[in-house]
Amino acid sequence: MSKNNIIGLVIIVGLLIGYSLWMTPSKEEMAAAKRKADSISYVQRTDSLQTAMAEMVKKAVADSVAKTSPVASLPVTGADSTSNGFASVAVKEEKFYTLESDLLKLKISSKGGRIWSVQLKDYQTFDTLPLVLYKGDSSVFGFEFSTEDLRTLNTANLMFVPVTPSGKDSLRVSGKDSIQFALRVYPGKTDTANSKSYIEYVYTLKGNNYMVGYKVNFVGMKGYIAQNTRDMSLLWSTTLLQQEKSLKTEQTQSTIHYMDLAGEVDYLSETKDEKERISTPVKWVSFKQQFFSATLIASDKFESTDIETVGYSDQNTDRKVKTMSSAFILPYSLETDQSYDLKWYFGPNKYKVLRQYKMNLERQIPLGWSFFLMQWINRFAVIPVFNWLESFDMNYGIIILILTILLKIVLFPIAWKTYISSAKMRILKPEIEEIGLKFPKKDDAMKKQQATMALYKKAGVNPMAGCVPMLLQFPILIALFRFFPASFELRQQSFLWATDLSSYDSIYSWTAQIPLLSTFYGNHISLFTLLMTVSTIMYTKMNNDMMGSTQQMPGMKTMMYLMPIMFLGFFNNYSAGLSYYYMLANLFTFGQMFLIRRFVNEDKLHKRIQENKTKVVKKSSFQKKLEEMTKQQQQKAVVKRK
Repeated sequence: MSKNNIIGLVIIVGLLIGYSLWMTPSKEEMAAAKRKADSISYVQRTDSLQTAMAEMVKKAVADSVAKTSPVASLPVTGADSTSNGFASVAVKEEKFYTLESDLLKLKISSKGGRIWSVQLKDYQTFDTLPLVLYKGDSSVFGFEFSTEDLRTLNTANLMFVPVTPSGKDSLRVSGKDSIQFALRVYPGKTDTANSKSYIEYVYTLKGNNYMVGYKVNFVGMKGYIAQNTRDMSLLWSTTLLQQEKSLKTEQTQSTIHYMDLAGEVDYLSETKDEKERISTPVKWVSFKQQFFSATLIASDKFESTDIETVGYSDQNTDRKVKTMSSAFILPYSLETDQSYDLKWYFGPNKYKVLRQYKMNLERQIPLGWSFFLMQWINRFAVIPVFNWLESFDMNYGIIILILTILLKIVLFPIAWKTYISSAKMRILKPEIEEIGLKFPKKDDAMKKQQATMALYKKAGVNPMAGCVPMLLQFPILIALFRFFPASFELRQQSFLWATDLSSYDSIYSWTAQIPLLSTFYGNHISLFTLLMTVSTIMYTKMNNDMMGSTQQMPGMKTMMYLMPIMFLGFFNNYSAGLSYYYMLANLFTFGQMFLIRRFVNEDKLHKRIQENKTKVVKKSSFQKKLEEMTKQQQQKAVVKRK
């Protein structure tokens, strides 16, 4: 080989090596490419999940309307039932197993291995039926994945068998003891007695706990589940049925709640159909009704979740509240056996029950979480006092009565301050009216205001003194507006003519649909609401008589009388306990005003005001500024006349 050939080969090899090094991506470029590939993969699997969920919701709603089983309508996608590895176990007869504790009664179906129904033993529906959160004929639950031959399979279609058949179809546990019940489904054409490949559900039930352990094991699935599987889809949907007296109220207080890993709880709209894709990890998702919840909790996290609610008319005859659906993505690896440690909560939305699990489950109860002051009042004042009074085993109507008295005692200094302020304004009313007669023209509005403020200053009266105490009471008023309708303790508790303080009390009802009246008021008369409205109007009249400035806003006086009547329709369908509390609050306010009047000598108060007028009062900066503005306006008026 000649020298030139050798040089040429060296140059060519050098060029190839240089080109290879030049075209090799950097670490940053490789990381960016990986992120892009992961993003594409994520979009593909979430789009697939969204499609699966849309089909699930469509089937659940359609089957609910047709009163057929949505589970039975979930075929193996894209194939008949004999074309995949699990086909041989998909044709057995469905069988049910019962797990019972002191609090719960679970029915487990061999088809899908899922919880077919949940009964809360300590509670009943409004019409004394057993309280069942949901049933299998209106629900869907299953893991969805691709098989080795790239067909989609849902475990809801597979027949599970108990791990250790004991001949018993019913197991019971009590107290602090616990039991476990495991079911497995094996790939087809395998010896189930010796098979090392299976999907297993393990349920753990404690005697005195609303929490149910739920562990899912995928064992030896390599060769049955598609090799490119990186995550597992879990689909859950159910149509919740009416438990409470007012279907309309229950519908407007039922929705899906969820919590992220930071502990923040959010929820879908309670009043309209809504769906949402949560791309960040989620700790739990709850199908929440007015007073009960079914919650699926991850020990680690759900990578992403799609949720959706579909509502029904409040006139539907099938007692449907809402159809709620969720679709989860969980990480999956074929290299090792995969386990998911999950939990179920089936129980009441009772603050002290949910609080004990330390997972922010209690934030499903609407106590005014969006406003810190409101939730503090409920959590640290109202609920502890309410629970303390509850420990004396009194009727809940009496508990509300005592709670109202305690609140009025605490708020008495504010009521005293409000009365003194209104008394001073009433004493000054004739002089304020004289100022109004002295400056009748609109052009003299500034002079009128200046003279009024000067009178207040000279008499030692603060016109805002009556407003501030009212503002301090407002958060308490709103907090209790939240507390009573959400209080589980009032559920199905009777008092006087009310059979359920958590719902409306009806002394007369009718079935005929009367235009406007039935829509805005309802087809019944709630006596507590009627009494509350009458007492509110009486309170408004008393308050207007006490104030001395009603002539400044003549339209406001009419509005104050109209508002109780406008709210009559709203409260007529609301919690009787809330109307009862507001009625008591008004009555105790009358009593407070009567006592205060007996102890306040208005003649002495008038004499003190007259004495204040004789004192030299230093003008405030605001008053000086007001006088300066008046002078400037007067100068401008003089210039215009010239």
